[in-house]
Amino acid sequence: MSGIKKTGEKNLMFFSGRAHPELADEVASHLGVDAAPTTLRDFANGEIYARYQESVRGCDAFVMQSHTWPINQWIMEQLIMVDALKRASAKRITVIMPFYGYARQDKKGRGREPITARLMADMFKTAGADRLMSIDLHTSQIQGFFDGPVDHLFAMPVLVNYLKDKLDLATTTVVSPDTGRVRLSERWADTLGTPLAFIHKRRDLDVANQVKVSEVVGRVRGRTCVLIDDMIDTAGTICKAADALYEQGATNVVVAATHAVFSDPAVDRLKNSRISEVIVTNTVPLPEDKRFDKLTVLSIAPLIARAINEVFSDGSVTSLFEGDS
Repeated sequence: MSGIKKTGEKNLMFFSGRAHPELADEVASHLGVDAAPTTLRDFANGEIYARYQESVRGCDAFVMQSHTWPINQWIMEQLIMVDALKRASAKRITVIMPFYGYARQDKKGRGREPITARLMADMFKTAGADRLMSIDLHTSQIQGFFDGPVDHLFAMPVLVNYLKDKLDLATTTVVSPDTGRVRLSERWADTLGTPLAFIHKRRDLDVANQVKVSEVVGRVRGRTCVLIDDMIDTAGTICKAADALYEQGATNVVVAATHAVFSDPAVDRLKNSRISEVIVTNTVPLPEDKRFDKLTVLSIAPLIARAINEVFSDGSVTSLFEGDS
């Protein structure tokens, strides 16, 4: 069965690109459907071919792709899949990108720079997307870049539920690795009932992924610190933040992040750091060579499936996080 059909009403069809088939299978299982059969292949010169093996006319289409390495290939594949759905007369197309590629360039820090987060939104709109769904956007303002509904999902409930059973909250402090994550950290601290701290850092604008930690603001001495972030790329920020916390007297540092991008040399840095546990979700695939003993991977599939059901049934996605409708 490759869809849920409501007689005279709607027909949900779920599609997935080739970037992260394991997550797609999990989401489809939670939805109680099979991913719609799709032919995806590469021509000899690298161009991508896509064709759906079933009629998609009039369906409510949900097309998911994880923007992982090689990121440009998978973004292009998703765009082509959306274009094929539009030209095959799908009624509504929801693009699901658990990790929103190019989101870090969401504003012009200096002259002559692009705003690639807006470019991404424009490309998917032009391809035919009616709606976007993503998890823990790099900044909330990205929601305004797309001319249509955007479902901004949060991994915090998944991560918090895991940590509640692991930590003594009386001796725990939530720590933001930079000032840009303070608002998210406040939500974490309110949910866990813990104090909040943050780290003031400076970044070299001329050298990518280079961070200088300045100082820790907040109560961390003698406490377990939970460092939170939306993504871990090269792990430079997180590892330097953990070192700063230990220098200020923290007894233990745990890291919780949504997107485990893990570009080199992230795995080596995390393995050799004093961080006791790194907790991430499976928004992007993690091959065996990027897994290590103190890494915990939690599934985000149930959250995505619930959000798809809410959108399909015209329910409330907000209720997934606020408990109302």
